[in-house]
Amino acid sequence: MNETLIAVAVENGGNIAPHAGRASRWLVYVAGNAAEASLAWTLDLTEIGSLHEWHVRGDGNRHPLHYVDVAIAGSAGDGVKRNLLERNTELHTTSETSPLKAVAAYLAGELVDGLPHEEAHCLKTSDQ
Repeated sequence: MNETLIAVAVENGGNIAPHAGRASRWLVYVAGNAAEASLAWTLDLTEIGSLHEWHVRGDGNRHPLHYVDVAIAGSAGDGVKRNLLERNTELHTTSETSPLKAVAAYLAGELVDGLPHEEAHCLKTSDQ
């Protein structure tokens, strides 16, 4: 069985987080031969464990998201996308707000692209 791990950044309300770099919660789904992906676990990061902090730190250490195949968020900077891809994690952005719908759309090859990355999202917000 060939399984794919898909992590989706979520904000406190359960919708997809608008920015991958500051997301502190990721829902990790496993997709295999079943018709739907199922939730495997929740990844809760501290502020210093966020993708943004990992990216600017640049110390070469692995990030927990390096162990998933695909990551999905509302937006992400090119640097974070590139650095994750170097560790074989594809980061996709989407305007979809539902994590389950985004995972299903990704698996069907129909994930709607997200908005362009805005530097304002790199600033810390209290809801992510």
